[in-house]
Amino acid sequence: MNVSFVDLKSQYLSIKSEIDNAIQSVIADSAFIGGKYLKTFEQNFADYVNIKHCIGVGNCTDALFVALKSLGVKEGDEVITVVNSFIATSEAITMTGAKVVFVDCNKDTYNIDVDKIEQAVTKKTKAIVPVHLYGQPAEMDRISEIAREHNLYVVEDAAQAHGAVYMDKFVGTLGDCACFSFFPGKNLGAYGDAGAIVTMDDDLAQKMRMFANHGRTQKYNHEFEGVNSRLDGLQAAILDVKLKYIEQWTQRRRTIAQMYDKGLSNVVVIPYVISNIRHSYHLYVIQIDDRDKIIDLLKDRGISTGIHYPIPLPYLKAYSYLGYTPKDFPSAYFLKDRILSLPIHGDMTDEQVEYVIETLKGILEAIKKS
Repeated sequence: MNVSFVDLKSQYLSIKSEIDNAIQSVIADSAFIGGKYLKTFEQNFADYVNIKHCIGVGNCTDALFVALKSLGVKEGDEVITVVNSFIATSEAITMTGAKVVFVDCNKDTYNIDVDKIEQAVTKKTKAIVPVHLYGQPAEMDRISEIAREHNLYVVEDAAQAHGAVYMDKFVGTLGDCACFSFFPGKNLGAYGDAGAIVTMDDDLAQKMRMFANHGRTQKYNHEFEGVNSRLDGLQAAILDVKLKYIEQWTQRRRTIAQMYDKGLSNVVVIPYVISNIRHSYHLYVIQIDDRDKIIDLLKDRGISTGIHYPIPLPYLKAYSYLGYTPKDFPSAYFLKDRILSLPIHGDMTDEQVEYVIETLKGILEAIKKS
């Protein structure tokens, strides 16, 4: 049996007629930039998140950059974020001219260690960017409290957390604004790069929308210099179709996670889930010894896996100038050789899940006996 890490083809085939009709409608109306399909999706996604404004942009990296710039983050400022994320999180911070300040992760949840945030705050700190990693919300009550005490902005990186819930509130409604990725492999994915920013703040929403569209609200009437980052009509129409299924797909991911939990809890370290949240399981990440060997053995048996992420951000060559050592972020450094992402997606069958469980258990038992 073959088990792919994601299966976008199966997802497409399950809603093919709706997707094809949406694409044909956009083409027939030549509504490629802006227009009704973008407005419809922005409103529907805002309604789903239970928030006032949604601004579609080109991708989540742009979303983070536009959000931070619109909040006034600039050269000389500092922005705090977690050590173990995709580089887009830290990249967007440095794109503003600000200095990225890394904080270690919690060894259990993988999210930013809230006990270490406050010691990273200085007079130059302007914002905190918590990442809801793998689909589990960060501890936003503690983060918001620290932000209030130090007069800091909070920009949620919700790239992996569509549909996640923290204390009865959807991720995206917990900071000053939040940034979503619609990269094809995400829980809500486009057929290309796409992203969005959401917020309750009317003035901030207007500023972000203008900044992402060359600093204007009307053609040729530019009030300030901005950038060109717009969610196109085709992607918006595709996302609007998929949005109708996100709760169904999220529940399927959660069911698969429960199957993994039950089948693997005695043989590997399964994900630790905090109370009062709904994990959306963009990724199901275990901890395991002999990871690279196990990856190869699973691959030999037709099972694809992933590592998210193999190198903590401060140890990338891109950030070598900061001079960090393993002692600076011990949790992330400990986890980097142990984390393994198992296949999980909305079209995965029970048979495939059981095959992954039994195959992994068999491999571990064979290694134990050898």
